[in-house]
Amino acid sequence: MIHYFRFAFVALFISSSLSAQGLLQKNNEVFTRQDSLRGSITKERAWWDVKYYHLDVKVNPSDSTITGSNTIRYQVLNAYNRMQIDLQNPMKIDKVVQDGKELKYQREGNTFFIELVAPQIKGAVKELKVFYSGQPKVAVNPPWDGGITWKKDHNGNPFIASSCQGLGASVWWPNKDHMYDEVENMLISVNVPGDLTNVSNGRLQSVKKLKDGTRTFNWYVANPINNYGVNINIGDYVSFSEKYAGEKGNLDCSYYVLRDNLAKAKKQFTEVPRMLKALEHWFGPYPFYEDSYKLVEAPYLGMEHQSSVTYGNDFKNGYKGRDLSGTGWGLKFDFIIIHEAGHEWFANNITYKDIADMWIHESFTNYSESLFVEYYYGKEAGFDYVKGVRKSIQNDKPIIGHYDVNSEGSGDMYYKGANMLHTLRQIVNNDEKWKAILRGLNSTFYHQTVTTKQIEDYLSTNVGLDLATFFNQYLRDTRILTLEYYFKDNSLTFRWTNCVANFNMPIKVTLNGTEKWLKPETNWKRESVTSENKELKIDTNFYVANINITE
Repeated sequence: MIHYFRFAFVALFISSSLSAQGLLQKNNEVFTRQDSLRGSITKERAWWDVKYYHLDVKVNPSDSTITGSNTIRYQVLNAYNRMQIDLQNPMKIDKVVQDGKELKYQREGNTFFIELVAPQIKGAVKELKVFYSGQPKVAVNPPWDGGITWKKDHNGNPFIASSCQGLGASVWWPNKDHMYDEVENMLISVNVPGDLTNVSNGRLQSVKKLKDGTRTFNWYVANPINNYGVNINIGDYVSFSEKYAGEKGNLDCSYYVLRDNLAKAKKQFTEVPRMLKALEHWFGPYPFYEDSYKLVEAPYLGMEHQSSVTYGNDFKNGYKGRDLSGTGWGLKFDFIIIHEAGHEWFANNITYKDIADMWIHESFTNYSESLFVEYYYGKEAGFDYVKGVRKSIQNDKPIIGHYDVNSEGSGDMYYKGANMLHTLRQIVNNDEKWKAILRGLNSTFYHQTVTTKQIEDYLSTNVGLDLATFFNQYLRDTRILTLEYYFKDNSLTFRWTNCVANFNMPIKVTLNGTEKWLKPETNWKRESVTSENKELKIDTNFYVANINITE
C-alpha cells in the first residue's frame, strides 16, 4: 500500500500575464498553409542568404501608419527566380525593384512571392528594394499579443513601440521572416515628428532634420540580429549614459526614458551594472559590445530587443512589485532588467532556428534570474528562488512545440525549463564546471542560430553523460518524474517511474542521515541498509517527485 505520497513541487496554473514575456499559445493543434509559409524553410526562402537590410521608414502617429522601404542584400546559394518576402495584413507591398526594374509579385495571405528577372547566379550578391505602406496590426496585449503600440504619455505626447516575437517582424516591416537566417548587419532609419525621438537597435549614427520639421534617426547594427529583435521606440525621451568596465573592455550603456521619469530611472537603472557583472560571470562577455547596451522605456512590460531592451516595470523591484518565486528573493531585483537582459545571451546571441525550440531562450533566461540572486545573495538564496518558481509549473503539454509551423510549446519552458537546468547542475555537482559549461555555450554558439539537438549534444558532451533520456523526459514529456522506493528488511529498493523508457538519471539523497548518490533505472534496484530507523530524503534541488511504498 502507499504509506505516504510527497511531491517535491507544487503545480498551479499561471496566466499569460505572469509568464514573464512569453507568447500567447494556440489552443488547438490545427495548422494552416499560412502557418507553414511562416514557419518552414520554403523553397522560396532556402535559395538565398540575407546579408544586409536597410529599413527606412516613416512613422506617422497622426494616422497610425508606417510607410517606407527595405533594401535587402542577399547572396545566392542556389539559382532560382522566385523569392518569398513576408509582410502581414493589413500592410501591403507597393513596389519591388531590382536593378532599376520593377518586378511582378503575387500575394498569398501574409506572404509575397516575387518573380525575379535578372539571373540569380550561385555565389552572387544581389540587392532588392521593397516599398511598402499601411496601418500595422495594433498590439492588443503587448508583448504577448504583439504589433505596434500607439499610446500617449501623461503629457499627451505620442508613445509608440513595436513588439512582435512569435507573431513576426513582418507585422510591421517586410523581410525574410524566419529565425533560421539572421541578417548579418543592418541600418535602421526611422523618421518621426521633430519633437520626438526614436530609439532602435545598435548605435546612433546620425540624426537628420528635414525641411518638413521631422527628424530621421539612423541606427546601425553591426552584429547579426533576429527579426523580432529589431524595434522602434518613439517618444518624448530624455537620456543618460555610463560606461561599464566589462570582460571585453568598456561597454557603452545608454538609458532612454520619458521626460517625467528621469529621476526614478536614474535610481532604478543602477541595477544594470549589477546585472552585467553577474551575467558576464555566469555566461561570458555581453555579446554585443560593438552595438552597446540600451535600456528603453516602453508602453508595455518589456522585451529582449537586441541591444535595445525595452522596459515597462514601473521602476519597481520584482515583477511590477511582485515576487514570482514567493521566497522574498524576487523583490531583491528588478525582474525586467534582469530577465530581458538575460536574453541578450539566450535569444539574441544564441537564437533558436524554429520557435518550437523556444525553450533555448526562455529556460536559460528564467534560470539566469536565480543565478543573479546567487551571485549577490549566496548559493542557498539562488537555489531557493529557482525552487520557488516551481509553483507556476503546469505540466500541461511538452515544452518543445511543433516544428515548421511557427508553434511554440508549453509555457513550462520558463519555470520547468529553469528547474530542468537546475537539476542538471546537481548532476554535474561541480560549480566551476557548470559555469564553464554555461560560458562555453555562449562561446561555442556565438551569434548562431541553433536547434535543440545542438544544445542537447553540447550539454551531453560537456557534462560527460548521455542525456538523451533526461531531455526527453523534461522537454518532450509532461509526466512528473517520480522516484518510487520502499524499505524491506535490510534493503532499500528503488526505481524511476512515470518516465520515458530507459530513464537513468542519478540523484542525490540522504539515507539514514548520510548523503549519497543513487543510480535508479526503470527496473527495480536494491541497496543494503543497516540502520533500524530507515529514512530517505531526496535533495530538493532535483525537480522530481517521490513515493515511499511500504508493504
